[in-house]
Amino acid sequence: MALRISGFEQVGFNSASRNGEPFSALIAKKSRLPNGHERWCTEYLKVKPIFALMRHQLGLDPGSYEEILGLRYDEGMRIFRGMDRAAKDGRSVSYPLSKAKVVKSTVSDFWAVQPFYLDLEPWEGNCDLCFQKGKGIRKRIIRDHPNSSEWWAREEASVGGQFDQRDSVSGLVEQVRSAPMLWETFVDTFDDGMEHDVECGLHCGEAA
Repeated sequence: MALRISGFEQVGFNSASRNGEPFSALIAKKSRLPNGHERWCTEYLKVKPIFALMRHQLGLDPGSYEEILGLRYDEGMRIFRGMDRAAKDGRSVSYPLSKAKVVKSTVSDFWAVQPFYLDLEPWEGNCDLCFQKGKGIRKRIIRDHPNSSEWWAREEASVGGQFDQRDSVSGLVEQVRSAPMLWETFVDTFDDGMEHDVECGLHCGEAA
């Protein structure tokens, strides 16, 4: 049974959403999609629920506790932006992984010796077709996981918009369908040269 509290919902294994229902509900409420100019998905789906949980559980408001964020040393620009945003909002944040100079290869080495692995490719993540990812990365994910596009295409159709102004998700699916893998090199997968994890960075949520 889910526990409903203003700002968040406490769920268990059996009651947790599996098909993006909270995100769909948010899009329906706003009647528009997040995009490169309005990156409000992280703010409403992660940051605000965390703040609500802290108020409910401990009676603490943002700024009265330290937020520990897991950005790495090689994600420096995002950290600077996050620090600026936190200072503007009166919040306190720290980055222990960055301070310890942990980079992506360090994390990969850690997981390599664990008894289990998430079995994700370097370009994958928890938000599979995040519009912050490069076009080539999203096409590679669609090619490897054809069903991954269904939710994204459905949400675009529901409001008559696009997550990325350059390409609709259905358009990316058609590009993948019509182009053999032979013509897409591994380099093309990383078409924007980004080595950091673009999903849900602190540059997200700046426009609500």
